[in-house]
Amino acid sequence: MTKVCFCGISGNGMSPLAQILALKGFDVYGSDRSFDNNLDKENRSALESMGIKIIPQNGLYITPDMEIYVSAALDENNPDIKTAQRLGLNIKQRSDLLAEIFAEYPCGVAVGGTSGKTTTTAMIGYILDSLGKKPCMINGGMLRNYQDKKGLPNFIYNKDNICVIEADESDGSIKKYHPNIGLINNISHDHTSMEKLIEYFTAFAKNCKDALVTNYDCELTRNMKHSKKVITFSTQNPQADFFANNIKFFPNGIHYDFRGQTFSLNLFGAFNVSNALAAIAVCSQLEISPLEAAKTLEKFTGIKRRLEIVGTTENNITLIDDFAHNPSKISSSLQALKAYQGRLIVMYQPHSAFSAKNTGLEVAQVVAQTLDKNDIFLMPEIYMLDKNIDPDISSANIVNTIKNKGFNNAFFFEKKQQIYQYILDKAQSNDRIVIMGARDNSLPNFSRNILKEFFTKNAKKHAS
Repeated sequence: MTKVCFCGISGNGMSPLAQILALKGFDVYGSDRSFDNNLDKENRSALESMGIKIIPQNGLYITPDMEIYVSAALDENNPDIKTAQRLGLNIKQRSDLLAEIFAEYPCGVAVGGTSGKTTTTAMIGYILDSLGKKPCMINGGMLRNYQDKKGLPNFIYNKDNICVIEADESDGSIKKYHPNIGLINNISHDHTSMEKLIEYFTAFAKNCKDALVTNYDCELTRNMKHSKKVITFSTQNPQADFFANNIKFFPNGIHYDFRGQTFSLNLFGAFNVSNALAAIAVCSQLEISPLEAAKTLEKFTGIKRRLEIVGTTENNITLIDDFAHNPSKISSSLQALKAYQGRLIVMYQPHSAFSAKNTGLEVAQVVAQTLDKNDIFLMPEIYMLDKNIDPDISSANIVNTIKNKGFNNAFFFEKKQQIYQYILDKAQSNDRIVIMGARDNSLPNFSRNILKEFFTKNAKKHAS
């Protein structure tokens, strides 16, 4: 039995691969600094339920008979990586393993784009699975439709013909995949320069064997070329191959018109209609009727941390957990929320110093242009900020830029706990409290703990 170890196993990119190898019969081990710090307990229990052995990330448990897979978030100073190098082991990136698994399937679908790829990947996997196509689906988010299954619900595993993956552009690894059908949802400023992003997606488009699906509403994807077939989708231009319009917002989701029929989604935001069209367009190339695919998506309940409603208090304060972490995602989420009444209290935590420096000005513009004067925008210090990188990079800089652009209700706090107390003190009936950010696995519990605190306060009021 082949012995493998995943360093950084709790990450959204690593955990589905570890679980798939466990199901394939590998002897799987995993380490993560969050586990060493007694965090991500639910992730740990879920992985252990799959037969995965969790080890400390101190380098002492790496053995000469292991294959090592490392998260892109780790560097050569990591104890496990140091031991693996000393033992002369072959160290592979997560994307290398994903490419290997992907290549095992006769038909591969790879979903790219700087926004929406996690949801769209899940939609494609859900449609195929619901309609009996038995796909393998590997994703970076947790599917709410599958949250009762054993393990973490960020994958579907079957050994048949189709494999659907979320292809990450942040490190350029999207160029490693050669899908039969490729999808580019959009291209916008995110983890790296626009020049590099365009280079990555152009290479990805060339790697697609049979067809390329692109967003007609995005200027940078509209004219993407492919040697065989380009399929387009749009919510703005009826010239696209897959077009939806008449989008209407309801308390429980969205309605939209597509090919003479009205369909619904249990999701918020017009951008999710675009995601649905992308998924429907891909599935149309896999012998699935577009109308049947649209009907199937009416039962899709979304991805955790994608405008996920955590709960609502008895005085109608709603807690929302969201993965938005670049200007495009933040803009889409805020615009979706502004379609409904009620003040917004938004906390956004940048996930890296590079992200804050690279996109901070655009984030400030989005906030200043989208939020109303009564809304509140809060920022803690950057997650895992290494002051040795650049002591001048700080969330405070973004907050100051927001204020300079005319939105005065923006505030910086060094610690998230200060924001926690601020929200408890300032929240009013009918407010919507949104916790935004990536990489920090404590954010879901941050929003849920605020909700519990509100319920506790209300209970004490009734008791007195």
